[in-house]
Amino acid sequence: MPRGPIRILHVVFSLEPGGMENGLVNVAARLPAGEFEVHVCCLERAGRFAERLPDNVRVHVLDKQPGVSFTTVRRLARLIGQLQPHLLHPHNLGPLLYSAAAALGGIRCPILHGEHSELTLREKTPKLMFLRHAAYRACRRTHTVSHSLRRHLVELGFPAEKIEVVVNGVDTARFQPAPRAQARARLGLPPDGALLGIVGRFGAFKRHDVLLRAFEQLTAVQPAARLLIVGGGGPEEERIKKQVQSSPAAARIHLAGFQPQPENFYQAMDLLVVPSVNEGLSNALLEAMACGVPVLSHTACGNAEVIHSDENGWIADLETPEKLAAELAGRLAAPPQLIAAERRAREIVQRDYSITKMVDDYARLYRALAR
Repeated sequence: MPRGPIRILHVVFSLEPGGMENGLVNVAARLPAGEFEVHVCCLERAGRFAERLPDNVRVHVLDKQPGVSFTTVRRLARLIGQLQPHLLHPHNLGPLLYSAAAALGGIRCPILHGEHSELTLREKTPKLMFLRHAAYRACRRTHTVSHSLRRHLVELGFPAEKIEVVVNGVDTARFQPAPRAQARARLGLPPDGALLGIVGRFGAFKRHDVLLRAFEQLTAVQPAARLLIVGGGGPEEERIKKQVQSSPAAARIHLAGFQPQPENFYQAMDLLVVPSVNEGLSNALLEAMACGVPVLSHTACGNAEVIHSDENGWIADLETPEKLAAELAGRLAAPPQLIAAERRAREIVQRDYSITKMVDDYARLYRALAR
């Protein structure tokens, strides 16, 4: 083991709100300060989640411009030389490529790479798969946030012996149930009607557009239903906002924007909807379930490990607006099933997905690789 604290350097594009960024901040803020010294390198910009980091976690911003940047490789190499980290921890492919280059293929510093979501079709092109395989060779270990994501990578030909699972966790003291009527009153939301929710930034893989079209169909059979959209940022934000404005159900759709305290919004919901196509393990899903809110999720990577249909939520094929609308109608038509799923949703998160266990698992992995 190194003398003094184990120095970790995370590498990300930014700390703008997102599931991976949320997990990084949660771990960095909770690692024992006497044992670990944590730095975060943001290749592009800091982002709003940087404000959540404690004072003993330093953020370094390299101001990377769009496109491939060899200047950023040099700046990251210089930062590695200055900090002399015991472990480099990039997250997702872009930061991994810059880290592997700056660390000379792992020679200057051991690399622990983090994968946080299933690869999309665009990410599985021959060029990107070649780059990912090459970069993986520079890593001592790769970790995934769910067992399903590990299987996905192994099936794509990545080395099973180098891939470890550290599942996402949630702060169940912060995210906990509250009376729904009171939560809605605090937020100024109408007390009537079932409230569906979606939480996350606006990326194509989140499929807000599919949920909006499904909600329009749902209002034909559930005219009192409402939809709450929480989140901000992402390439699809303006398009989705315009879709909401032009929707025939616009009067029943609430755009809440980015919320630093999303627990207040989960507590107002009857059902969280996760129609994403490539989650690793949705943080929003865990946060909602910790608040006693059942979840309807697409058959996306990782989520089925947490949700047991008809017990604490529902996993279903939500590929089209029609399928999603039918599933929503079925759930809202059976209030006793929703109520029964609420308690069980929190129970499984408390038992298997605590933030304490997640932090302990990362600390164990850091200790092993820093030896």
